Amino acid sequence: MFDLVIFDCDGVLIDSEIISAQMLIDELAKLGVHIDLTYVARHFLGRSYPTVMETIRREFNLTLPPEFEDQYRARLLEAFERDLKIMPGVAEVLACLKTPFCIATSSSPMRAAKSLAMVGLGHLAGPRLFTSTMVARGKPAPDLFLHAAQHMQTDPTRCLVIEDSLTGIRAGLAAGMTVWRFTGGSHLKNRALDEPEDARPHNRFASFANFYDIAPDLKGQP
Repeated sequence: MFDLVIFDCDGVLIDSEIISAQMLIDELAKLGVHIDLTYVARHFLGRSYPTVMETIRREFNLTLPPEFEDQYRARLLEAFERDLKIMPGVAEVLACLKTPFCIATSSSPMRAAKSLAMVGLGHLAGPRLFTSTMVARGKPAPDLFLHAAQHMQTDPTRCLVIEDSLTGIRAGLAAGMTVWRFTGGSHLKNRALDEPEDARPHNRFASFANFYDIAPDLKGQP
């Protein structure tokens, strides 16, 4: 069915979204802006840092201090060093995956590479790691997924995208790819899965332990 599997990173390969969300909530509270996890999930999940910051400036009429970005990024990496974990079952799935795969993430190249290294997936950083800095438009535009498919020399219709966010699902669908939603991240636990008509995946799964139950043809030998 598929010639390429494209994994999102945050909230799919690594359980990072809950850490990022709470850090953003805490840092904005110091500036008098009070949001919650539901707001973050609805407006920011799956989007790049510049897009998130621009939305905050516009929606809250907030001028962020010049040092905000550097401080936020530094504190977030400290939190990752302390709390970041690989998503359960991911290492086993990647070890058995016989179909070529890559990563397409809204994270910056540095953050993505460091995050993957922290959980033992540092070998995935390199030519198979595609970030939003490589394209003009980030998710939910299809540009990043189409860029990854082009560089991996794969027809978009033969690509399977694994995403957790509505933003990422929209991007994958817009690229003409098959999209499965992974719902097992801490940020989605015990939360209603709101899926508007334009962000409905072709399939869903909550654990990578079940990945090959859905797609046995993708499994090779470890």
